[in-house]
Amino acid sequence: MDDTEDDHEMPLPLAEGGGFFDEAPVTPVVEAKPYRVLARKYRPTRLDDLIGQEATVRILRRAFELGRVAHAFMLTGVRGVGKTTTARIIARALNCVGVDGKGGPTADPCGVCPNCVAILADRHPDVLEMDAASRTGVDDVREIIEATRFRPMQARMKVFIIDEVHMLSRNAFNALLKTLEEPPAQVTFIFATTELRKVPVTVLSRCQRFDLRRIPQDLLARHFGRIAEQEGVRFTEDALTLIARAADGSVRDGLSLLDQAIAQGEGTESVGADLVSDMLGLADRGMVFDLFEAIMGGQPGRALEISGEAHERGADLGLLLTDLLELLHTVSRLKALPALRESRDLPESERRRGAQFADRLPVAALGRAWQILLKGVGEIESAPDRRGAAEMVLLRLCHASVLPTPDEIIREIRQGGAGGGVSDGTARGGEGALVSAHLSLPTGHSDSDDRPRAALKLVANGGMVLPDAIPQIAPLPELAPPLRAPAGETDETPVPPRSWREMVAFVKSVREPMLHGHLRHSVHLVRFAPPEVEIRVGPGAPQRLEIRLQALLERHFPGHFHITPSQAAGEPTLDEQGAEVIELRREEIRRHPLVRALLAAFPDARLGEIQDQSLDDYGLPPEALVLARSAEDDGVTRFGGGDEAPDLEFAPLDADFADESDMEADKLH
Repeated sequence: MDDTEDDHEMPLPLAEGGGFFDEAPVTPVVEAKPYRVLARKYRPTRLDDLIGQEATVRILRRAFELGRVAHAFMLTGVRGVGKTTTARIIARALNCVGVDGKGGPTADPCGVCPNCVAILADRHPDVLEMDAASRTGVDDVREIIEATRFRPMQARMKVFIIDEVHMLSRNAFNALLKTLEEPPAQVTFIFATTELRKVPVTVLSRCQRFDLRRIPQDLLARHFGRIAEQEGVRFTEDALTLIARAADGSVRDGLSLLDQAIAQGEGTESVGADLVSDMLGLADRGMVFDLFEAIMGGQPGRALEISGEAHERGADLGLLLTDLLELLHTVSRLKALPALRESRDLPESERRRGAQFADRLPVAALGRAWQILLKGVGEIESAPDRRGAAEMVLLRLCHASVLPTPDEIIREIRQGGAGGGVSDGTARGGEGALVSAHLSLPTGHSDSDDRPRAALKLVANGGMVLPDAIPQIAPLPELAPPLRAPAGETDETPVPPRSWREMVAFVKSVREPMLHGHLRHSVHLVRFAPPEVEIRVGPGAPQRLEIRLQALLERHFPGHFHITPSQAAGEPTLDEQGAEVIELRREEIRRHPLVRALLAAFPDARLGEIQDQSLDDYGLPPEALVLARSAEDDGVTRFGGGDEAPDLEFAPLDADFADESDMEADKLH
C-alpha cells in the first residue's frame, strides 16, 4: 500500500463536533493589543498638530525653509504643553529623507521613511533621549560628549534630547559648555525644562530659546471634544469646560482626565458635568455660585447648608474654598475688564452670573474676601478637622461681608463731621439688600456742650468701638485765627509773612528746598520789622544768601521787604530753637511723677525720642501762640513757649481707655 492510499484510508475529522479524540476544537488565541492612553495615542507627530504654540511653529517652519536651523534648542514651559513632543518632531524634521529616500531637512517630515518610523518608535540609534532627573552627574554628560565624536550610524544628524535639563549638577553643566558652544556639524542638542531659572545663563546664551505657552481653556475644551468624538463618546460642553479648567493649560493632564472620564461614563449616552465633578472631587459649579452669593449676602446659615451638601456628596471643602478663590478672581476680572463678558474663555453661565456679582460688589469687598479666603485655605491644611476649619472660614466671610469697608467708614465720618454726627452707615445683608447701621459720633465741642470728646478705637475688619466711659479730656487752648488774605484778594495772591518763621515756611511752600534748608539751619534773625528784615548768615552757608532771599520775596511781594545783612548775634536759628524746645520737653517729662516712677522701677530704661504733636515742623509751638504773646512786645518776634502749650500725650493712639479707678493723669507743664 503506497502512501497515497494510506492517506485516503485515514478517517477524516467530523465536520461538526470534536476532533480525532472527541475534543472541542481549539480556538486560536488572538493576542489583544495593550491599551494606549489618550496622551500617547493622540500625541502630535507634526508641527501642525501642536495646539496653542503658533509662534514656535511659525519660527521653526521659517528656520527650516531658510536652512537656518540652530545647533541647540531650549524648550521651556509648564508640564504637558509639548516640550518633549516638539523635540521629537524637530529630530524627525532634521533626519527625514522623504518617501523616495532623497529628501533633506524639512518642517513636514513624511512619517514613513525608516528614520521617521524609528524615531516615532523611540528606537533610533542616532536620536538619544536622557532624563536629567535620574542622570544628573558629570559622568553622564561625559558619555554624551564622547558620543558626539562619532558620526551618525543611520541618520543625517545625531540628536541629543535632554529632558528636565535644570536637574543637571553644576559640574555637569560646566562639562557641557564647550561642546555646546562648538558642537560637531552633525550634532544637535535639544533641551527641555520646566524651571528655566535654574539653568545657568552660560547655557541659555548658547541655545535658541522657545517658550511654550499654556494652552487656553477654550482651545483645550475644543481639542478634548474632537478626541472624544473620535473615541465615540459624547461630552457636554460644561463637562469639557471642567476638564479643561482642571488641566490648567496642560494637554497631557487634560487627556489623562478625559481618559478617566470616558471610563467613568461608559454605557451612558453622554458624560455630563455632574459625573466630571464627582470624578474630580469638585462641588457643582452652580453650588459654588450659590455659596458665593450666600457669603457675600451675609447668610451664614445658608452658607453652612450648602457646604454641608457638598461634603455629603464627597467634595473636599478645601477644594471648595479653592473654587471660591477662583470664582472671586473671575468676578474681579469681570469687574476690571468688562470686555471679558463677551469672551468665549468663560462658559455662558459663568459670564452671566459673574457679571451680576461684578456689578453689585465693590472692589474693596472683593479684596477683603480674597484676603480672608487666601488665609483660610492655608489654615485648612494645618487644621486637625478640615471641615471645621472650612466652616469657620465661611462664617468669617459672612461676618466680614456685612461690615463697612474702610472707604465707607471714611465717607460716613466725613458726612457726620459736616452734619454733626455720623449716621446711616451701610452694610450689606439679607438677600443682597442694604441694612442700616447707625453710628453717632459727637464731633463738636462748645461751652454749652459738656459731653466729653469721642475717642475711637479701631478694631479688625474696619470696625470701631466707642467706650462707654471716656475720661474728660482738657480742651486745647484757643488759638489765634489762621491767617487770611485781605478782602478783595484772591487765593492766587499770597499773604505777606508776619514773622520770620512764616517767611521761612513760605520759602518752603514755593518749592525752594535748598534756600529753605539754609534759612532754617544757618540764618540768625536779628530784627524783623517789615519792611526791614535784618539777618546774620552763619558760617558754612552760601555767599550772598540774603540776595537770593530778596529776589524770591520781590517776585511774590514786590516792595514789601528789604533784607539787610547784619553782624549782630541775633536769635538762634530755627533748628536750634526747635532742639531747645525738645530738650525742655524732655526735662519736663523726666520730672513727671509717672516717668520718675517708671525709671525707678526699671533702672536700665532710657527715655526715647520725644514726639510732641503740638509742635510744628520746626519743633516750635504754634506760630499763633507766639504772635499772641508777642503782641504786647516791641514788634520783634521772639522764640517762646509757656503755660499755654498743649498737653503732651504718653499713651499710643490704640491704647485702651483708663477706668475711673486708674491713676489720674497729671498735666505736664
